[in-house]
Amino acid sequence: MAGQRVITIVIADDFGEFRRFIRLKLLGNGFQIVAEATDGLEAVAKIAEFQPDLVLLDISMPKLNGIEAAAQIRSIAPKSVVLFVSQNTDPEIIHAALRDGAAGYVCKSALNRDLLPAIEIGLGGNRFVSGDLRLQ
Repeated sequence: MAGQRVITIVIADDFGEFRRFIRLKLLGNGFQIVAEATDGLEAVAKIAEFQPDLVLLDISMPKLNGIEAAAQIRSIAPKSVVLFVSQNTDPEIIHAALRDGAAGYVCKSALNRDLLPAIEIGLGGNRFVSGDLRLQ
């Protein structure tokens, strides 16, 4: 998918089973999970430390929500691609998440179908939004 280069990833979500699901889905596909975070502040710290290629970021997290974390991530890791993975389908939240340069927004209910294409599209410099979402 991403050629011979291993893509480094930080997964930030407060739900452990969801992080585990993503980790299992990505392992063996040319990806290396370098860190996981359970809240927005921890995510920012891990991303500053590891400077990953890709950040999979939930919106609703304790201490610092994903949108606020993404704003900080842009300044501390400008080369990291941010892809939101959330169950929130509110168009205003989605617009806010994408407004400042996120590579995409994957709805958790469409994760099996959309995660790998979203990663490939986002790393390719384009934007992906799950087809089930309505952005009006």
